[in-house]
Amino acid sequence: MPGRRPALRLLSNVKKKLKILALFDAIAPTTIDQDLTKELKTEDWKTEANVLAALAELGHTTEHLAIFDDLNLLRQKLDSFQPDIIFNLADQFKNNRAFDQNIVSFLEMHGVTFTGCGSTGLTLCKHKAISKKILGYHRIHVPNFTVIPRGKRCTRPARLRFPILVKPLKEEASYGISQASFVETDEQFKERVQFIHEKTNNDVIAEEYIAGREFYVSLLGNHRLDVFPIREMIFKEVPPDEPKIATYRAKWDEEYRKRWGLQNQFAENLDPALAKDIVQTCKRIYRLLTIDGYARVDLRVTPANEIYFIEANPNPILAADEDFAQSALKSGLNYPQLIERVIRTGLKTVRE
Repeated sequence: MPGRRPALRLLSNVKKKLKILALFDAIAPTTIDQDLTKELKTEDWKTEANVLAALAELGHTTEHLAIFDDLNLLRQKLDSFQPDIIFNLADQFKNNRAFDQNIVSFLEMHGVTFTGCGSTGLTLCKHKAISKKILGYHRIHVPNFTVIPRGKRCTRPARLRFPILVKPLKEEASYGISQASFVETDEQFKERVQFIHEKTNNDVIAEEYIAGREFYVSLLGNHRLDVFPIREMIFKEVPPDEPKIATYRAKWDEEYRKRWGLQNQFAENLDPALAKDIVQTCKRIYRLLTIDGYARVDLRVTPANEIYFIEANPNPILAADEDFAQSALKSGLNYPQLIERVIRTGLKTVRE
């Protein structure tokens, strides 16, 4: 196994071209020389295709590898290619997104330099209850919540008031969240908890619904953080008395988004003092959850301008047309420049 290369030598010339291994995940077993040409032309592989194109434009020597359930492929690739850094886009193993931190732990144990968040930050952010407990302890507003593990009685604590959102505890990208996640009675609460337990094989986090604006804040860095312009999800056609929820379909179903006037755009009419508070709050969240590399923080802001943490997403989707890259572009970083910044940030990260 190659050891970690000295970061100082790599950074002595910021224009140095690097050997980069782009690491992806696959949904079926792969080989070390798997031809991904077909996959890279699909919508599902948009991020991977965008990153590879940017790396080519930047002039780095790049190879790629997709893994499903065999880490020996990664060992072989590291030995044969000996990259300066891994561009890590692998967020699942054996089709299980809970293993993203385990892939990173493997890289950390072998002293391999990589982009994005380390295993501790990934673990804390993945578990939505733990992240909320940490931040609540540090006086950052979080919704009141409870956790209902699989196999436990489905009982709502009296302190948890309706309306409530019932969600999978450790999923990403709003998987398992629909309009039915918004519950207003104990019967609805019980039905939704059972549904998530049985259909998604997940424990449940049930939290009080926070009415207000939904903001997405993108951050890049380690000790010194860049916070990019704030994005917001707009619910144009949703009636005023209906819940405004970033469900799975609200994020990923284009026809559904058109029907309900759902748009992701830069936040407008944001009071400068509130914007400053949002930026400072997100920096605190990033550091308290030991995130490094880059992340997106999801917030709700009430009509009274109270800032509520919803969740943190280390290694968010990096496709050129998604919120993170669009926020970076608004700040003056074009897509290849953003990818270069992600790489250079990874090279500077101390992972001890």
